[in-house]
Parts: sequence; structure tokens; C-alpha cells
Amino acid sequence: MSGATIRAAGGVVWRRAAPEPDGGGVEVVLVHRPRYDDWSLPKGKLGPGEPEVEGAVREVLEETGLHVRVGRPLGETRYDKVVGKVARPKVVRWWAMEATSGAFTPNREVDDMRWSPLSEAEQMLTRDTDRELLRRFAQGPAPTRTVLLVRHASAGSRSKWNGEDRDRPLDECGQAQADELVRLLARFDVARIASADVARCVDTVAPFADALSLPVHEEPVLSEICYAGREEEAAALLRSTDPDRDAVACSQGDVIPDLVTRLLTADDLDRPGPIAAAKGSVWALTFSGERLINAEYFPPPRPVECLAPS
Repeated sequence: MSGATIRAAGGVVWRRAAPEPDGGGVEVVLVHRPRYDDWSLPKGKLGPGEPEVEGAVREVLEETGLHVRVGRPLGETRYDKVVGKVARPKVVRWWAMEATSGAFTPNREVDDMRWSPLSEAEQMLTRDTDRELLRRFAQGPAPTRTVLLVRHASAGSRSKWNGEDRDRPLDECGQAQADELVRLLARFDVARIASADVARCVDTVAPFADALSLPVHEEPVLSEICYAGREEEAAALLRSTDPDRDAVACSQGDVIPDLVTRLLTADDLDRPGPIAAAKGSVWALTFSGERLINAEYFPPPRPVECLAPS
């Protein structure tokens, strides 16, 4: 018998270490779970409706005590988990995560944690799926940076707004989306926030800017009215942010699909399906240096203020 799919998320948590003989200089976290007497990578089940990246960060903190900077996505692992007499498929989403602070305290689920060089970690891991994931991590760059390209939140109807369109504000749903975006954006190590010089774009990232006490830098090239003819300038803006920190850039629906496509094409990456850009959504663009190596789409938050009346 087969039950419903179990959704889970976790991280390959790493830190810089003394160089290994093979040229590596990275250690990763392994956790020991007394219930299974195994060594694994930190992960856990998602709560109902919990976004995967938020669940991954939460589970890493609960199991290791470590605060992390989310890096490049590592895809997923799949296997069957037997619960009683029922085999349920389990799908785990993974991200590379750089440890920034914190300390381990043994708990009911994890009684030991170790930092291990990559070569030793592969030997210690119990599951083949974890070993395959570790090899996936090792094949790509560990230090990366992420530009979070946000489409402005809901701002009502353009046809029903009587003033200048650039001054059109967020509606009630958009204000709630902007507040909820803070949780997702805070999972990254953001040092700079840019926005099209349009009220609904600036207002979308304002709650996050307030939370971090950062200014919002207005960049006209990210607006629909200025983007045409300056596409390469906009792409260069995203490539040239702080090489050691993440950034947020807020733009509009007629800009984002073309901008993401240009970046993917320039760096010979396949398009991950249609380039969606729903209001309040986020593209996490992962760069190694100035080269784009991954693009991941996060759908918009759906607070109660955005639910259609029954």
C-alpha cells in the first residue's frame, strides 16, 4: 500500500575550513539521530502550508542550533518511508546553507552533531540518497550570492486608478503580501535593496527594508517605462551586486520575464519552464561571481487579505 507524499526540506550546512589535501576547504554538518542510529544531513517534515525554504531553515535550526545563509538550491531526493505497514513516498527539497552563528545542543531528535570534511562525510553518511546529495553539493561552488528579484505585490486595477500610474499604491492584499515577504527574504543575507522608482515597487520591499534598517535604492532601469532599450544595463545591475552578500531588487511584470530570460540565455542555462511573474512572487537568482548558475521561482504569499470572498 502507498500513502500520501510526505513533504520535507533540509540543508547541506557548510563552513570554510583549513584546506584539505585534495584542495577542498569546506566542512559540512552531519547529525546523529538516536531513533534510527544513523548519520544524516539535517532535514525534517514541513508543516501544513509551510514554504519549503522556510521549513528547511527551521529544521536546520531545530536540529543543529545553527543560523544559516541560504545558498543555491540542490534539488530534491526521493525515497519511500514505511509508516506502519504503509510505504509513503517522501520528497525532500534541499539547499546549500552557510552557517553564520549558533551552537549545537543535544535534543530528543538529534543527540550528536559533527563538522566533517567532505571526504569523510561521504563515508559517515548512512543513506545513499544523502551521499548522492553531498556529491551534488561538492560539484558546484559553495560560496554563492543570491539576488532576489521581486515582482511588486497587488496594487489593484490600473484602469480604476485616477492618478499617475507610477504613484498607484498597494491595495490591502498587496500590503499583506509585502509584510509576508519579509519572512522569505529574511532567510537570505541581504545587504542591499533596490527597486524600480514606482510606488508599488518601493512599498513592496519597504517592510523588509524597515526590518533590516536598510535604505531602498531607486533604480529607474528596473521600471517598465525605462527598461526597453536598457535591458543589458538592468542585467548588469543584478550581476554587479556585493560579491559576498545577497541583494533584493523589486521590478514589474513586463520586465521580470524578459530580464530572467536574458540572464539565463547569456549564461547558457536552460529555462525552468515558463518564466512566471505573479504579483508578490520572487525569483531567487544564484550567482557565482557574476555568472548565473541557478534560477528558482517562489510563488507569491497568499494571506487571508488576498482570498476572494466566498
